[in-house]
Amino acid sequence: MEDRPWLKRYDKGVPHTIQYPDIPVYQYLEDNARKMPQATCTIFKGAKISYQEMNEITDRLAAGLASLGVKKGDRVGIFMPNTPQFVMAYFAILKLGGVVVATNPLYSPREIEHQLNDAGIEVMLVMSNFYNLIKQVQPKTKLRKLVVTNIKEALPPVLSFLFTLTKEKKGGFRVTLAEGDVWLQELIARFKPEDRPKVPVTADDIALFQYSGGTTGISKGAIALHRNLVANALQIHDWMVNVEDGKEILLMAIPLFHVYGMVAGMLFAMRTGAAMVMVPNPRDLKDVLENIQKYKATIFPGVPTLYNAINNHPDVLAGKYNLSTIKACISGSAPLMRETKEKFEALTGGSVFEGYGLSEAPTATHCNPLLGENRTGSIGLPLPDVEARIISLEDEVTVLPPGEVGELVIRGPQVFKGYHNMPTETANTLRDGWLYTGDIARMDEDGYFYIVDRKKELIKPGGYQVWPREVEEVIMDHPKVLEVGVAGIPDPYRGETVKAWVVVKPGETLTEEEIKDWCKERLAKFKVPTHVEFRSELPKTTVGKILRRELVREHKEAAGV
Repeated sequence: MEDRPWLKRYDKGVPHTIQYPDIPVYQYLEDNARKMPQATCTIFKGAKISYQEMNEITDRLAAGLASLGVKKGDRVGIFMPNTPQFVMAYFAILKLGGVVVATNPLYSPREIEHQLNDAGIEVMLVMSNFYNLIKQVQPKTKLRKLVVTNIKEALPPVLSFLFTLTKEKKGGFRVTLAEGDVWLQELIARFKPEDRPKVPVTADDIALFQYSGGTTGISKGAIALHRNLVANALQIHDWMVNVEDGKEILLMAIPLFHVYGMVAGMLFAMRTGAAMVMVPNPRDLKDVLENIQKYKATIFPGVPTLYNAINNHPDVLAGKYNLSTIKACISGSAPLMRETKEKFEALTGGSVFEGYGLSEAPTATHCNPLLGENRTGSIGLPLPDVEARIISLEDEVTVLPPGEVGELVIRGPQVFKGYHNMPTETANTLRDGWLYTGDIARMDEDGYFYIVDRKKELIKPGGYQVWPREVEEVIMDHPKVLEVGVAGIPDPYRGETVKAWVVVKPGETLTEEEIKDWCKERLAKFKVPTHVEFRSELPKTTVGKILRRELVREHKEAAGV
């Protein structure tokens, strides 16, 4: 107990250890279809799909994917927002023993191409408004077939009818498929549930490649086994002590392509038998608020920027929405400010508690207690069966006592297998069973952990991942740029935002807008610098490495932060 002081702080009813079943993660869906067949699995714009229906649809789609040549071990892409079709695609792939590779729809063609090639994706399921983007990238990849779905396929009959040709064209949803590509609806219609191939899938099979940034700026595929996903969904379920199986309504506004939404949202819902209310665009606050009120959402995982936006929404302030059904919100991906937490709790009467996780443990490793004490600035306590230590930054081995700052390392049943095709990165990150997170942290006497800094200098605008090196490489390609440094600076809305410090080649001139336009063509929107500062030189180490932290320090000093 001495080396795990956090156990004393667990809420009553949270187990210190859990028995994890040796099952593939899709068994959660199959169990719900058997135990609560008529219970709602997804809600989208009023259209409901029951657990039994979702199980049958995914069996039929699995048979369809098999007919396209997908077999056990194949990596299959998903490129779509939060819709019932994402859930269908995800579980159909897993039922075949395939590996899910969910791609961020905000990615630029260059980023999509890298991920498709690195994972070796040959078949991808895509929303029709992204079809032309993927076709543009396809010739540079091994992609041979696209399974396409139109958003109106998930709408209830009346809304589907009202989703006219004009709306379809305007939103880019109406497309003509190239030869060889197939509509999802037609593929499902060709098969019966019993046509699904009986592929043996075990807890030790690979379920997921989750792409995250790398210290080199290259996106890395973190490999998660079925047992990692099963364990993490169960850990989160058992942490939420006031959750009632089969009775919860989960607002699914964080992206399912992100491991946080995928595991703390969708897979947690699957374990709990919750109904998922699908929100494809969390920036549409009206849709978020209407869904909470209409479906009486009880659980709302999110990011601080979303809670903050709701706190300050004029209609919320005017009392136009009833948000009182919300009882629990796990906040992740970025630091949660005290004011955001307190204001949202006052509005809803629910609890907002901060957690911590990373793609390498499919998502969650720490969380503040749901009922117990939430400590300001803390990521909370390690989840059941998670061991966590702070180790010396000097020798990377010595375990430090409470209060001292070092690197956070963790061990637990959810920790990933390694990175795809990256043995050196894997060896650096996984050592003797311990996951080296790259985050600098401290632990207090009671076992609450606090993130102090990021060893890897990752930038998280609004919870997204931006690697400075990647942005620097794009800006350095500009013919007028001599040097560049990129880092995260504090931002009142996004928590952190991207800033570039640029040195222009002698005799050349550049504007902030030119740099931003250059980046917009080559990077996802959230990676484009919101601030550009031109300088005559950049601070460097003795070996010539640009000191990003010194740039940030100077910025903060000038801004009085």
